[in-house]
Amino acid sequence: MSKQTEKLKKQLLELSDVINVFQSEAVQVKIIDRLLDTILDGDKDGDDTISKRTRGLQNHRDADQGARKPGATKVLNQLLNTNYFDEPHSIADIASYCKDEYGSEFKTSELSGILLKLSNDNKLRRERSHENNRYEYVKT
Repeated sequence: MSKQTEKLKKQLLELSDVINVFQSEAVQVKIIDRLLDTILDGDKDGDDTISKRTRGLQNHRDADQGARKPGATKVLNQLLNTNYFDEPHSIADIASYCKDEYGSEFKTSELSGILLKLSNDNKLRRERSHENNRYEYVKT
């Protein structure tokens, strides 16, 4: 292995305990990604192959960010500005509607906290359905 790879491997082993403290795999990946960027950008004297690879990864990541879909909060706020919440809808209905109309697939757990906040902010009213005893959301 190259000198650069050995150095990187040693640094990652030293950091593994700290990174593994975070239970979310997404958070761990983001931390490692930022660390690799910092490590590789800091080692300008490394071989040219690595810097080309880093630039390629950066360009790919920038392209992905441009193609990002809107998040759950943004989509739900857009829905508030329509007449969608004129009638009560369950979280599952809302998730399905977001997938069909916005192309954004959200888990109900992603939506529940945001819907609760909208309810607490009096933008939506949260009420139990008499049919299935689940919460439904409607405009206030």
